[in-house]
Amino acid sequence: MDPQWQPASHPPSLTTDEVHVWRIALEVSNPFLLRLREILADDERRRADRFHFEKDRRHFTAARGVMRILLAEYLALRPEEVRFAYSNYGKPRLAHESNLRFNLTHSHGLALLAVTRGREIGVDVERLREMERDGELLAERFFSPREAAALRSLPARLRREAFFRCWTSKEAYIKAHGMGLSLPLDQFDVSLHPDEPAALLATQHDPPEAQRWSLRNLSPGEGYVATVAVEGHVWRLWCGDWVMEANRPAALD
Repeated sequence: MDPQWQPASHPPSLTTDEVHVWRIALEVSNPFLLRLREILADDERRRADRFHFEKDRRHFTAARGVMRILLAEYLALRPEEVRFAYSNYGKPRLAHESNLRFNLTHSHGLALLAVTRGREIGVDVERLREMERDGELLAERFFSPREAAALRSLPARLRREAFFRCWTSKEAYIKAHGMGLSLPLDQFDVSLHPDEPAALLATQHDPPEAQRWSLRNLSPGEGYVATVAVEGHVWRLWCGDWVMEANRPAALD
């Protein structure tokens, strides 16, 4: 059974056998957006300004700003004090001496932030949309032969959700693994049937690697699918629905 999204303004205690996933609505008021922009680093503001469409600039700013607020609470810092570093493959991590791991994803106004201690983690969210022939072509191009065959075998009514569940599982694993697209999407297999739990089935590039990770489907809202990939298998999931209003006075004073 999927865990309930619990409204929360502050993170609960996070132990090494827990995974926290936060759901964040990215449509915020103009005054609050300006306050979020103020806590971003200069490079984050520059990245926001490079987006062509205002909506994309707003959503990026909101996602990064709220991420800073939440990570700062886990670290007992102010949001503007949170510092990031990046691997050679572009994976973000905290520059502080901390065992905290995190990953951020957003799609069409909705963001998810996944946080753990001492475990690598990745998360991906996608809004369901009609794919038709494009979906089949993308599957043939980017999915493994096993996944593409599994998708073709499904009834037409299930293929759209199956496609996006496969996509989010693959993206979450790649983000958790940390090598980006240098790890080809067709070199590992994930489950995709909407009635089956998410799983990393096989990793052709390194067969024992498949046993290192666990995947879990999330239901972040009507019309969206998401997957979290976590290093290890013994952990509990807590899902928080970030409450913006409750965070305004405390987080940015």
